[in-house]
Amino acid sequence: MPGARVPELLTERLVLRRWRPEDRAPFAAMNADAAVMEFLPAPLSRAQSDALAERADGLFDALGYGLWALELRATGEFVGFTGLAPMPEGVPGAGGVEVGWRLAQPFWGRGLATEAARAALRFGFENAGLSEVNSITAVINVRSRAVMERIGMREADRFEHPRVPEGSPLRPHVRYTVREVEKSCK
Repeated sequence: MPGARVPELLTERLVLRRWRPEDRAPFAAMNADAAVMEFLPAPLSRAQSDALAERADGLFDALGYGLWALELRATGEFVGFTGLAPMPEGVPGAGGVEVGWRLAQPFWGRGLATEAARAALRFGFENAGLSEVNSITAVINVRSRAVMERIGMREADRFEHPRVPEGSPLRPHVRYTVREVEKSCK
């Protein structure tokens, strides 16, 4: 599958697509927003944000899946990203695949993360041959945990994230998982 052409995914309200140069400015603004980055180590500089967009899009060529840029179908407006990526090293589920998302604040509370994550999972199970997908976040990130539950994931375990400093309220993490057979029953 690596090197294969990755299709755009369409949902009722969203287009999940490869990254474009014009995504960089709104992506950087989103990544500099302290509210968006509340449960991540720190807001990103423009250079860090651009590098993340480059890595996110590069996953498609390397793995056949990745982190799609999201846009609203109705307006073409950049919303954020959702997709599939390798799990970080040193955490439960390392070596597996994670579904993740990050949306700009004006798009919160509309069910867009759930809608996009469902499309990414469907692609992972139906097109990328995945049998299980993980998702991790800080235990205190109730909004992302709610998305995980809405997309059919179940809590698998809790752990201390090795890349988060000891004593940080973000260090306690939770991992959710979903298997292809569970998704087919939903």
